[in-house]
Amino acid sequence: MKEKVFEELNSRYLNLLTDYGFHRVFGVKNLLIDFLNQVIKGEGLITDIQYLPPEQWGNLKTERKAIFDIFCTNEKEEYFIVEMQKEKQPFFRDRSLYYASLPIQKQAPRGIWNFRLKAVYMVGILDFVLFDESEEDKEQVIEYVQLERERTKTQYSNKLKFAFIELPKFKKTEEELETRFDQWLFILKNLYKLRERPTSVRGKIFENLFELAEIKRLTKKDMRAYKKSITDYHEVRSAMDCAREEAREEEKIAAIKKYFQKNMAIEDIIFFTGYSKEQIMELKTKN
Repeated sequence: MKEKVFEELNSRYLNLLTDYGFHRVFGVKNLLIDFLNQVIKGEGLITDIQYLPPEQWGNLKTERKAIFDIFCTNEKEEYFIVEMQKEKQPFFRDRSLYYASLPIQKQAPRGIWNFRLKAVYMVGILDFVLFDESEEDKEQVIEYVQLERERTKTQYSNKLKFAFIELPKFKKTEEELETRFDQWLFILKNLYKLRERPTSVRGKIFENLFELAEIKRLTKKDMRAYKKSITDYHEVRSAMDCAREEAREEEKIAAIKKYFQKNMAIEDIIFFTGYSKEQIMELKTKN
């Protein structure tokens, strides 16, 4: 892990999937507006936003709070939650529902109210795969979720919408970028790996982003914060990798026990699991 931290600190650009890199870029209004306009399609262009406090409580101070990465409202007073998630968590879909429900609850004034709501958009930038239920899911980089009628498959309400961007599914190289949305995803996923500015990613917005994300422009205080952010990022990744590896090992051991019950040949078990003969015999003795 230390090698990865050292390597990223000596890159030209920030890792935008770290908390520091994410907030440094999307804490700039024109960059966030441009990104949201590529994600929220068909709803009219966003021309202005107002950042809101990221820490949100339930209806009572004693209730659980949520801390959003980015929370803002546009000129129509619609709400946007922008979350960057490094690793898949249990009940992530439930968490996204809870987060999106808070701005809805906050719109209820005291006294008489006609229940008319401003729209709430939840945008998730995910460094993991959330949707893998079908073959088509493998190619779908962004997934939109909304409330609809089951029988007619028509929209029930446009006041609660989700957009989930699954970065691992984005495979395009610099030469394959076709749209501005492609350019944003390429930068989000690859910026810290670049030594030069990509020729296919141009314009004032991206020029602003590249300048802002240059590590040499950070102050000593900024560098300390960024180093901590990189370390935290890789600690999370390392912990999740270990958890996945342990889960895979448990699955293999469970499979080997079933093979024992079926009297499968040792050579076949070695072939299917990759375990050595000594490891398998040890498990057989314990079993």
